[in-house]
Amino acid sequence: MYDIPQRPRRNRQSAAVRDLIRETHLTPGHLIMPLFVLDGQGRREEISAMPGVFRLSEDEVLKEVGACVQVGVRSFVLFPAVDEELKTPDGSYGAHPSNFYLRIARSIKAAFPEVMLMSDVALDPYSSDGHDGLVVNGE
Repeated sequence: MYDIPQRPRRNRQSAAVRDLIRETHLTPGHLIMPLFVLDGQGRREEISAMPGVFRLSEDEVLKEVGACVQVGVRSFVLFPAVDEELKTPDGSYGAHPSNFYLRIARSIKAAFPEVMLMSDVALDPYSSDGHDGLVVNGE
């Protein structure tokens, strides 16, 4: 008579089961936008290994974040591109209070306090040997 889909009670017993079997939905609020940042102003450099993806200076990053917020993306992860002359074996520029990466993060939060920022805490952007951690005596 009626074409009603079966909804067995066992599928509604607990919140965990309901969460597991419910319809999947994806919205811009579920996305995390990677932002590749560099020092300076008015800079937008394409990353050759990722066509259509750019390293952005502070002013360009603020424009990008604003555009993302307009469409509902509110989470961002920052990846710095540090000039070679600032890199050292111990990656000390990463902890310098006035490095451009921290300045950009502060600017984003000042302009868009509602967004969530995540940080890649690996040392490779700051390390002259390119490793994620410290290398001492070749190890």
